Amino acid sequence: MSEVFRSGALALACAVMVAGCSGRATLEPNQQSGGDPPLPTARNFLVPPMQVPEGVGWKQGQTPQVAPGLQIEKIADGLMHPRQLYLLPNGDVLVAEANSPGTEPVTTPKQLIAGKVKTASGKGARGGNRITLLRRNGSAPGMWEKHVFIENLNSPFGIQLLGDWLYVANTDAIVRFPYVSGVTRITAPGVEFADLPGTLNHHWTKALLASPDGGKLYVGVGSNSNITENGLDVEYRRANVLEVDVASGGSRIYASGLRNPTGLQWEPQSGRLWTIVNERDEIGPDLVPDYLTSVQEGGFYGWPYSYFGQHLDRRVMPQRPDLVKKAIKPDYALGSHVAPLGLLICDSSALPGKYRSGAFISEHGSWDRSPLSGYRVTHVAFEQGKPVGVPEPIVTGFHSRDEKQLYGAPVGLVLDREGALLIADDVGDAVWRVSAATH
Repeated sequence: MSEVFRSGALALACAVMVAGCSGRATLEPNQQSGGDPPLPTARNFLVPPMQVPEGVGWKQGQTPQVAPGLQIEKIADGLMHPRQLYLLPNGDVLVAEANSPGTEPVTTPKQLIAGKVKTASGKGARGGNRITLLRRNGSAPGMWEKHVFIENLNSPFGIQLLGDWLYVANTDAIVRFPYVSGVTRITAPGVEFADLPGTLNHHWTKALLASPDGGKLYVGVGSNSNITENGLDVEYRRANVLEVDVASGGSRIYASGLRNPTGLQWEPQSGRLWTIVNERDEIGPDLVPDYLTSVQEGGFYGWPYSYFGQHLDRRVMPQRPDLVKKAIKPDYALGSHVAPLGLLICDSSALPGKYRSGAFISEHGSWDRSPLSGYRVTHVAFEQGKPVGVPEPIVTGFHSRDEKQLYGAPVGLVLDREGALLIADDVGDAVWRVSAATH
């Protein structure tokens, strides 16, 4: 990288800091939640204002804060960017440890600055490229057993067990491993089952969910850009939910126009597929709301040509009014730039009454919004198979009150065998367990 490029990037970094003082949001995330969020006029930035606290991790004895009636404990630490969690039938919990594979080239000052900001936040360090198994020893509080389960993966994210095979979504392919209940390590090499879009990897995570009958696997594949600035060629089969046939390994696009679908779940009452989506950046701190939505087979959800239904993004060229006309409005906004990365929809848990059913959502946190948004785990109530009300924070305190220090950032969510909520903490390199308070 040339010195001219570096000096230009440093100058732009200074401009970003100045711009951050005047680019403050006017809406709270909860004000932009629900089915009809306010959408202010889009703004144009050469480089968007950036604000990310410095990653410092958790001090000894420090924990996130929980809502009244809940308690929290750490059950694992010393991990390398824990991302997704998966509960095995015997009660063991798998933790995918990963980060970006670093295959996206840095070609603009904005990318360089954003990369430095992410590194300073603690979100940019190298991931473990492995899966760790956690096993509870009895029912007493405290740390669980920790075993290295599978190594030498390629930025793994989604995990699913079907029969005697464990499927893992690497960033470039689904691989599968033979699984025997109770084992604490798999040494057999993974067999590639289905390829996935794996060039550049601007968005590298691949969410994975099996159909109820085990015949299909659904994969969330994010875009390779903000709004196709890297060209349409690198967006092949991206910004989609893919459906993979388990019998043959063949795949098709199930739904499209979803910029970065990072979590997939079945809603138990309706049986419908739902996802969380990270929307586009660089048009203001109050645009565009990330969202939770049901996924219609064959549906188109707007990216890159429009957002939250048919709101035109005039930056995208060439325009596609034919596709905008078909764009489906998402079911439920979560607020702008909260960065949802974990989704758990359930109809039963061991948490207090109002948390026993609905959607738990982990918000990894904003990087281009002031004040910060996200950095919390929320609960969205469902009625008759649809979200209602506003997101209710249940786990917070992942950053300091002055927004200068970052202790952790939540990602994957799962209920353990006793119905407690487990949370993968990416920046804190830990797993937390939230249960009903006992005092």
